[in-house]
Amino acid sequence: MQNHRHDHNDHDDHAHAHDDHNDHDDHHGHDDHDDHGGHEHGGHGHEHGQVNAELYNNKIGLRAVQISTAGMLFVSIIQFIIAMIGGSAGLFADALHNSGDVLTTVALWIAFSLSTRAANQRYTYGYYRSEDLAGIFIVLVIIASAAASAVESIIKLTSGTTPTQIYLSMVAAVVGIIGNEALAQYKISVGKRINSVPLIADWQHSRIDGLTSLAALVGLIGVALGARIADPIAGLVITIVIMTVVYSTAKSVLQRLLDAVDPHIVPSIYELASGVPAVEEVNDIRARWVGHTLHVSLNIEVEATMTLAQAHDIAEEVRHRLFHAIKGLSDAIIHTDPHSHSTDPHEKMAHHMQESQRSIAPR
Repeated sequence: MQNHRHDHNDHDDHAHAHDDHNDHDDHHGHDDHDDHGGHEHGGHGHEHGQVNAELYNNKIGLRAVQISTAGMLFVSIIQFIIAMIGGSAGLFADALHNSGDVLTTVALWIAFSLSTRAANQRYTYGYYRSEDLAGIFIVLVIIASAAASAVESIIKLTSGTTPTQIYLSMVAAVVGIIGNEALAQYKISVGKRINSVPLIADWQHSRIDGLTSLAALVGLIGVALGARIADPIAGLVITIVIMTVVYSTAKSVLQRLLDAVDPHIVPSIYELASGVPAVEEVNDIRARWVGHTLHVSLNIEVEATMTLAQAHDIAEEVRHRLFHAIKGLSDAIIHTDPHSHSTDPHEKMAHHMQESQRSIAPR
């Protein structure tokens, strides 16, 4: 088995355009293919920095994103104003958390709009990486929110300052609880109506945001009952929640920047390609996410006596099966090698591979 990768195809296999499969668009990315290496973008729970492409492509889903963003902005503005007036550390932390969600959505919205621009001679892969850059921005915003929340809470805790507008602050916290729950119900309602997995998944996100508002309310109730440290403690609790979001989001963003893919994707590609008749071997499978699109390359071996047209047809059948089975697939580069047990079809390139110290991806 040859495990080399050759980027310069001897035929037209690399020139495949997605348009050739437009008649199959209804099949690409269906949930019933998830077992074949599909990747779900929407179920991020409380993880930020990933694009729900399904939402932004769907007009109803996009409107739901816009409405929920506007609603969260309204809630966070109310909380910020009252937190400034009353001096509640818990309410301030909750407002930071909610406003961070607003910035997250806006950043992803802008990034997705950029990523829809066509590729050109300078940006030959298009602008999908703007989504990954948005992820870095989001991590920085969350870290800044956590730092501001922690500083405010610690200052209030050490100085012994007590919020002055307890009941008004309680109202703002309740607004946060009700607002997040209303948005959660709205998202799940629209999500079920348009069968949007990401929007339904984001319902849980809003529910968790409501819990941070509840923590702020509990801290204010504690202050009303005479425990003045309850408010800054609530702020610190919310800070911890924000930091957990930082960890999960940063991990996800860094994995994307390092071209990580789900561990089951490569075995799925191997299984699918190997299952095509006349494919003797499958080598050097590579996969990477660029924004919300998956790019795949691999080598297949076929009988050396085949004509160029026959080898091309086999490669196209492999590509066709991959597009049907793998969710998010945008490009598949397939290089065809002659199957041989005695010679290396890439012998001329061997020294170049050694000089570049290029590692070969295991199957």
